[in-house]
Amino acid sequence: METPPGKKPARIRRDIPAGPPPDAHRLREAALAHLARFGTTEAGLCRVLQRRVDRWARRAENEGQLAETIAPLAACAKQAAAEVAHALAQVGAVDDEAFAAARTRRLAQAGRSRRAIAAHLAAKGVDATTAGTLLEETDELAAALGHLRRRRAGPFAQTQPVPPEARLKAMGAMARGGFSRDLAERALDMEPDAATDYLLASRRG
Repeated sequence: METPPGKKPARIRRDIPAGPPPDAHRLREAALAHLARFGTTEAGLCRVLQRRVDRWARRAENEGQLAETIAPLAACAKQAAAEVAHALAQVGAVDDEAFAAARTRRLAQAGRSRRAIAAHLAAKGVDATTAGTLLEETDELAAALGHLRRRRAGPFAQTQPVPPEARLKAMGAMARGGFSRDLAERALDMEPDAATDYLLASRRG
């Protein structure tokens, strides 16, 4: 069938051949390409590389290779992935503490509570001790104010004083975001000018 004038022919989707399982050299190249674009932890990088191995295993299975052949090759490749991630961490290409510090600062400025940041860091593979130290240094009142500013609530609401129903709604959102009731009330009770000044001062460091 001819392609109508002005219409591009449909692309034919070709499955990528599985090829050999990823070895340490290919995994290191993939790791460096990932690190050039994204910040991560050793555990996070290991997961990225191991997912690459999983994709190879699925392609191999789709090609009809036997599961008992694929499994040991995939296990060996995943071990190589862990070793590559660890080696890059040892030479400083991956720095869990630097990643955690930058991510904590960014999330706090975005209005995330310590509880929410802790959950995020844990999911990224940051150990509890490192996360705890960084979270102790965060200004959670500033984070709470950042949360309210993003939602134009509390001292950043257009209508002042804030109606009771709007205050209750803001309290609920802050509770769901992981802020304590006392901290939420403290942030909501601030005068608009004081809240703005506090937030700006905290971001200047």
